Amino acid sequence: MKHRIAMWSGPRNISTAMMRSWGSRPDTIVCDEPLYAHYLAKTGLEHPGHVEIIEHHDADWRSVVDWLTGPLPNPGAEGITCFYQKHMAHHLLPGVGREWLNEVTNGFLIRDPREMITSLMKVIPEPRLEDTGLPQQVEIFEMIRDQTGTTPPVLDSKDVLDNPRMLLGKLCDALGLPFDEAMLSWAPGRRDTDGIWAKHWYGAVEKSTCFNPYSPKGDPVPPHLQSVYDESLPLYEKLYQHRLT
Repeated sequence: MKHRIAMWSGPRNISTAMMRSWGSRPDTIVCDEPLYAHYLAKTGLEHPGHVEIIEHHDADWRSVVDWLTGPLPNPGAEGITCFYQKHMAHHLLPGVGREWLNEVTNGFLIRDPREMITSLMKVIPEPRLEDTGLPQQVEIFEMIRDQTGTTPPVLDSKDVLDNPRMLLGKLCDALGLPFDEAMLSWAPGRRDTDGIWAKHWYGAVEKSTCFNPYSPKGDPVPPHLQSVYDESLPLYEKLYQHRLT
């Protein structure tokens, strides 16, 4: 049986560590934010390395979706039955079709918006509500739940860091896959499957070899971003109530 897993996250989450975790499975191949180039080309946002990203990666969402839903990528490896797709939810712009979401199994990775915003603003000084990915996560979550009549799995990053083995086991159960101990550790360094933006964002994860224990972040939300936090919180709480525990 073939599995295509679309994991929808917001920025400054543990999404890259999760990609490392899934990439450690011998039956899984991963991809890194495949809609990012289209997102940058369409919005004109000047993220770090934006010109290089658009030039290096496919910026046509239709061909990206064809690849995501087509034959499983298998660059010379045997036994690949799972395609784990790391997505940023805000990359799913309004003009991108949604029909293909029925061809993948969708999951959601969330983080306390206070910690997310105060981390994100160090790279993007004036993040907007849509930059948190939370409105898009709620949209996708509700669409999938309405269409399937089932609740897609939601993971909170703190829970994963507190007990990665249990939460990854719960996630695998929800996705219909066996848990693999290989998901709990990985070799340090960069991967061929990392986006070309890795040099701007992945410094910490490239040094990691496992999920580091959760450490509370006490940075306050600055006044000019308080409204973003106030709008983010109820969206986060809407997903949080459905999280795997």
